[in-house]
Amino acid sequence: MVGSFASAHATIEAPARFRDVVIVGGGCYGSFYAGQLEKARSRGLASWRRLIIVDRDPSCAGAGSDMPGERELVVRDWGTFFDEWLAAEAGSGDVIVPSPLMPHLMYEWLVRRARARWPGREIVMAAVDAPAGTPYDMLAPDGRRYVSFADWLCPTHCVEPAICPVTRAPRTWEMGDAAADAVRRMRRTNPTADPVLFTCRHRVFGVGMFDAAAVLGGDAAVAEAGAPGSAIDVLVGTVSACHGAFGLLRLGAS
Repeated sequence: MVGSFASAHATIEAPARFRDVVIVGGGCYGSFYAGQLEKARSRGLASWRRLIIVDRDPSCAGAGSDMPGERELVVRDWGTFFDEWLAAEAGSGDVIVPSPLMPHLMYEWLVRRARARWPGREIVMAAVDAPAGTPYDMLAPDGRRYVSFADWLCPTHCVEPAICPVTRAPRTWEMGDAAADAVRRMRRTNPTADPVLFTCRHRVFGVGMFDAAAVLGGDAAVAEAGAPGSAIDVLVGTVSACHGAFGLLRLGAS
């Protein structure tokens, strides 16, 4: 793992500059990500306006820091936080650091947005029946599909480098391609829009994140897909290069 971080650092030519960094969850993952970002900042490899950790537990592990003033803990439910932050504050330069174990929050946010936009329209969180075709492919009881190109146990905090640390061969896969393939198969049976993907990339010191602008853009894409008023499905994914969670947003005819 140290080698993976070192190789990732070696490619950084300029500091990663953010506005607000929102870390979802202050447990073991969130506190680790916050610590990595603080180390990067102390070494001149990252900068931001605010580093925000969102957790319902005021005494979560992420609340503490060896660098006073670096973190801002927001004690709130994740859904409530994103309803407010994405609508009023999020903008260019803001990023979201997800947890590997969190619910599919951005999908749930898009569903709430769609229901608010079309109050008289049937908006369903439908099951993702179409397989993704990846080695690991599980349909959960709630209808969401969890997928991975790895049928092995990945190293903790892997940065998904060009050379897979397990196979020691070039990484030839990309989850965004699998999502596009799944949508092409779905179109054989139902009208389906282009997939809305929030793609997590490791940008500094092994911390994966995606832009808040991508989430706002995803909401705009759903609005555009549903504007004609006919029934249509939208596959929503939060993905990295190797792993992903998919949900299906089904818009009924208006």
